[in-house]
Parts: sequence; C-alpha cells; structure tokens
Amino acid sequence: MDLLAAGGDKLSAIERWQIRTIQSTFNNDGVDRVVRFCQRNIGAHWIHWATSNLHHIHHFERVPQLSADDSAILVCNHRSFFDLYLITAELIRRGMTQRIVFPVRSGFFYDSPLGFLVNGAMSFFAMYPPVFREASRAALNAAGLEELVALVGRRGTFVGIHPEGRRGTDPDARHLLPGQTGVGRLVRRSTAVVIPAFTNGLLASDIVAQIRGNLDGNGTPIHTVFGAPIDFGSLRERAPSPRLYREITDVVMAQIAALGEEEAVLRQEHAAQSKATG
Repeated sequence: MDLLAAGGDKLSAIERWQIRTIQSTFNNDGVDRVVRFCQRNIGAHWIHWATSNLHHIHHFERVPQLSADDSAILVCNHRSFFDLYLITAELIRRGMTQRIVFPVRSGFFYDSPLGFLVNGAMSFFAMYPPVFREASRAALNAAGLEELVALVGRRGTFVGIHPEGRRGTDPDARHLLPGQTGVGRLVRRSTAVVIPAFTNGLLASDIVAQIRGNLDGNGTPIHTVFGAPIDFGSLRERAPSPRLYREITDVVMAQIAALGEEEAVLRQEHAAQSKATG
C-alpha cells in the first residue's frame, strides 16, 4: 500500500509533497546513488566529527559483514534524537554501503519546509517514512510499514528502528519503554538480518552542547554495544498474527535489554580506568 494513496485528504499539501519527493529518490537510480554517496561521505563524517572523542564502541565483531546487496534491520534503544545517526555513522565508517532509512515522527520533519531542509541536510533524507501520532491518522502508519517492508526487500537497504517508539527519559537507560509491535510486523515480513544495539550517553536534543562537549573532551562518555544477529528460531515461519508480532517484539526487546546490562558494566569499567589513569 502506497503511503500517498492511503493518505488521501488526511495528508496536508506539504506532507504530500515531501513524501512524493523522497519516494522519488528511491525510484530514480541516479538520484538513489547520489543519496547513498552523500550519506556515506558527508553525513557519516560530520556525525563522527561531533562525537569521536567521547564515543566508545564495544563488540563490533558481532556485527555480520554485509555485502552491497544485503538489506538489514538495526534495532536500538531510544535515548536521544541522534542515536541511530551515531550508530549508522560508525557502521558506514567501517565499510557499510547500504542506503539508510529511519522512520521518524511526522511532526516538524514532514509538516514544515524547515523539517524537509533538516532531513536533507542532516541525513540526506534518511528520515523516512513519517510516523503519525494522531489517532485520526494512525491507519497511515500501516501504509508506512508496507513501504518499509518494500524498502527492506530492495537491494542494499539499512533500516534503523527504535522499537520503543518514543524516547526514554528514565535516568537509568536500562529501563526501556514497552516495545511496539510494528517492529515485530516488519521482522516477520522480511528475511533481512536483524542487528541489536544499545547506546547511552548522547544528549537528548542539544546538538550544540554535544559538539562542544566532544571538542573539549568534557562531555559525557558515549558507549555503544553491538549484539550478534538475533535468532528468531521458527517465529518467522509462523502464520502472521498480533500474538506473533508481540512475541517477536519481545525477543527484540530482550536482546536490547541484555546489551543494556553489558553497557552498564562496560561504562563502570571505563570510568574506573579513566580515574586510575587520570
């Protein structure tokens, strides 16, 4: 189901224009190549520049090598607006060539010209498809999910998802919000490898303070822990149902939670080492 066709009069003129414009970048091979190039050679580098002095990466060896034609799904906890940018930037720096897409809330990014500019300048239109929070437009999210399924089915697409849906604000990053079953639907509908990750330490929304803390070395350390591809056993072979989607989502959340426990230990060890050598 196409998001534009499903949207009808529930989409504003600017939302329709933005969705149509970004869809066209997938459908034109030349434009798609340019977007991929920019995501790899511009987007990833500025994100690395803004975090490299604070970011500590653990167990990257667990991440499978992806060929250019492979598609993959990354599932990660949600602590800041930049979590997925941070993680995928490191994957790109280490050789990943896939085109990146992240579902994103429609507010700001799709209902204003500035949102379109930010999406283009920050991520080269990685923030797609839009997710609608209003109850009156919840049905559009099913169409957005169909588009994600289709994108994962293409060659060389990397989808980053926060299964929690919303950003966690608990002081203890290990306290995750309940997982949303949309991720279970996507996993069931695809054959793509699913890679879990847990990250902690990015500021929630202040990118200027984040960059300043990185440049002067006084910012909060950022730790990202990667997990091995998730084994879903026979779950992907079972008939689709709401119960199955919940079971798959629970497996995903359990893997992210386990990485959260690892991150807490690694953070303590790093703090102790820094104090000892400080």
